[in-house]
Amino acid sequence: SVTPSFGGISYDRLNNGGIQWPCPTKEHPGTKFLHNGAFPRGKGRFSAVDFLGPKEIPSEEYPLIMTTGRGLFHYHTGSMSERVKDIKRVVPESVVEINPADAGSRGVADGDMVTIKSRRGEIRIKARITSRSPEGVVFVPYLLGDAAVNTLTQSAHDPVAKIPELKVTAVTVSK
Repeated sequence: SVTPSFGGISYDRLNNGGIQWPCPTKEHPGTKFLHNGAFPRGKGRFSAVDFLGPKEIPSEEYPLIMTTGRGLFHYHTGSMSERVKDIKRVVPESVVEINPADAGSRGVADGDMVTIKSRRGEIRIKARITSRSPEGVVFVPYLLGDAAVNTLTQSAHDPVAKIPELKVTAVTVSK
């Protein structure tokens, strides 16, 4: 009743070979291809917006950009995936990914404990040296409870999307 496009989907139908949505009624056969041939509104509607840079940029005191995101093995906040022993064996703790040049200039070696500090606070986390992070950028997964990285991010919001600007935070990293 909450999602009419799933109204005809039941456990019996799912267990009997599966069924694809939308399937609004019990008699509906399901929808093999969601947008076969055409999209409901045409091919797409685009709206141009002016680029606005981040509210927080690197400075002498906070020279690096920290970005956050998902890791490969954990899902969302990790509230469930952190309980899976096999996942914990692969990813036992949070790490900050830091470029070799940035690590070297700070005397940080792979596996060292470092402090990441922003204008809002600091966390301690293990360093992983990798060229996956470009010079000047560090990456921290936001989901694991052992490193509450979102306590470092800012509250600025994008004026168009109305979402928090969590992906750009000026930080410093020290051993």
